[in-house]
Amino acid sequence: MSIETACQALVDEFRSRPTLRAGSLITTVFGDAIAPRGGTVWLGSLIKAMAEFGVNERLVRTSVFRLARDGWLQADQVGRRAYYRLSDSGRERFEQATHRIYGEPFRRWDGDWCLLLLSALDTEAKEAVRKECGWLGFGPMSANVLAHPAPDLAELDITMRRLGVARTLVVMNGHTIRNAAAMRELTRDCWNLDAIDVAYADFVARFRNVYQALADNAQLPDKSAFIIRTLLIQEYRTVLLRDPLLPAELLPAGWHGAAAYQLCRNLYRAVHAGADAWLDDMMETADGPLPPPGSTFRQRFGGLDVTSRQSQEELVDD
Repeated sequence: MSIETACQALVDEFRSRPTLRAGSLITTVFGDAIAPRGGTVWLGSLIKAMAEFGVNERLVRTSVFRLARDGWLQADQVGRRAYYRLSDSGRERFEQATHRIYGEPFRRWDGDWCLLLLSALDTEAKEAVRKECGWLGFGPMSANVLAHPAPDLAELDITMRRLGVARTLVVMNGHTIRNAAAMRELTRDCWNLDAIDVAYADFVARFRNVYQALADNAQLPDKSAFIIRTLLIQEYRTVLLRDPLLPAELLPAGWHGAAAYQLCRNLYRAVHAGADAWLDDMMETADGPLPPPGSTFRQRFGGLDVTSRQSQEELVDD
C-alpha cells in the first residue's frame, strides 16, 4: 500500500462516521499545531485546513463559534478578517492535555492511592469535580469518593483552583493492606479498562498500516504529513483522555496502551516536520505566517529529534 493510499483511507474512514466531530478535530488542530506556534490563526486558514478532512466552511464556522462560546477560544476582528486565539482558560486546559498526550504514559507507583472525598461539596460542585477530575484519571470508588493510584498532583491543584474547591475538597492518601487481587478487579471495573483496551487495539490496527506504508516510501508530501499527524493525535487523544494511566501493576495482561503509545510516538516523529512545513505555507496570523514552534514542542514524545524506529514486532503484540 502506498502512503497516499493509506492517508486517503484515514480520511475516508473519518468522513464515513455517522457523526462528523468537527469541533473535536478543530480542538486537535489547535492543541497540536496552533497552540505551540503562538495560539492564534486566521479563520480562513482553518477553513482551508479542515477542508482536507471533508469538513465544510459552514461546519467550521459553527464549531469555532461553539468553542468560543464555551470559553476555549476568543475572537479578534482585524478589518474583515476574524482571528481566533486560545482564551486564558483554554490555554490552561490545552497545557494540561498536552502534558498527558505527548508524555510517556507510564508512572512509578509506591502502592498508595490519592482519594478525593466529595461529601462536603454541594451537588453542582460534585458534578464539576467528577467531570474535571475524571479527565485527570480519577475514578469513582463510591458515590462520594474518587480515587487514583498515581495522579499528577500539580494538575489536580490547578483543577481544584479552577473549580473553586481548593478549600473544600478533601484530598487524602490511602494504601491497600488486604485483598490486593480484589482491588485489582475493582479497578478494572471502575475504569472500564476492557473497553479502553479494545479502543487502543483498534488504534494500533488503524495506524499500523500507515506506519508500514511510510516505511516503504521515502517521500511524503507535506499535506499528507499534516493529515496523518492530525488524525493520529485526534484518534490517540480520544482514547488516551479516557485512560486513567494506571500503573502496570493494576493493568490487565496484554494491555494495548503501551503499543499504542510506541506507534503514536514513532509515527509522530516521522511526520511532524513535514506537517510543520505545510502549516508554514497554509496558516496565517494577523502578523503573517505562524511563528515557529516554541522550545517545548521538540520535547514531545521524549524528543522529536530521535530518529530511531522500533521494529514492527515491538510496536504491535498480536
